[in-house]
Amino acid sequence: MRYYRTIQDGAARLVARDGEKAYDLTAAREGLDSFAALASVADVLGTGIDGVVEGLTADAPLLDADSVASRATVPAVPDEVWAAGVTYQVSSDAREEESGRGEIYQGVFEGDRPELFFKATASRTVGPGEKVGIRGDSDWDVPEPELAVVVHRGDIVGYTVGNDMSSRSIEGDNPLYLPQAKIYDRCCAIGPAIASPETVGDPQDLELSMRIERGEEVMFDDSTSTSQLVRSPEELVSYLNRHNQVPELAVLLTGTSLVPEEFTLEADDEIAIGIENVGRLENGVTTV
Repeated sequence: MRYYRTIQDGAARLVARDGEKAYDLTAAREGLDSFAALASVADVLGTGIDGVVEGLTADAPLLDADSVASRATVPAVPDEVWAAGVTYQVSSDAREEESGRGEIYQGVFEGDRPELFFKATASRTVGPGEKVGIRGDSDWDVPEPELAVVVHRGDIVGYTVGNDMSSRSIEGDNPLYLPQAKIYDRCCAIGPAIASPETVGDPQDLELSMRIERGEEVMFDDSTSTSQLVRSPEELVSYLNRHNQVPELAVLLTGTSLVPEEFTLEADDEIAIGIENVGRLENGVTTV
């Protein structure tokens, strides 16, 4: 199943979609108004989130599935968003090109310890249909389409589509500028839904695509596979949990394998990122 968050009369509602059927879980159980609440129930019962929902569908009113998708907002409000870098060879190559310090990135790509960095707070994270940001003090900005892992109390409970917005000019000047290149207003997008592990299947065997449009012109259109991800989501999450008090609900972006070359985003561009079995995330662009 896939789980959407919508806003109705100023209040959040949790909706489960199974094929063409969409179930209003909040109407079925008062208080079940977020993915975090659903994950907590599953944790207490010692079952998967789909198992919990299967017991609720008989009491949940049916909604128009297409209407739910069109009204979807950020599917969960994560306390923290983290990201992994240099998990694909193409990412290592791109960061070497932008910085001229290839040995740093190749060392991470081949090393035992992955690169993990803090990416965003909830206030810096946007959902489907909202605009992601490009920094006003940067002249080379790109989206980074990524499979995002949803983590509840340290365990993987779902997957969503992520966009790790990045200023390549700032990071390229000096790798120590990474926080400024990655963390700023509207620097991250996730959505439109959270897909359960059962729905996703093998997270390292999914087609991932990205399309960027500027007016009527297609600026970028390419696809790849998460099979090129050299570190499993489980390994990345295990490092996230090491000696680190991860909040109850967090999101971890697993790295990018589509890197637009000789291209920079502009305000009003449109970005669409699709991941097989997970969903399609669409965002406009604004300068922040």
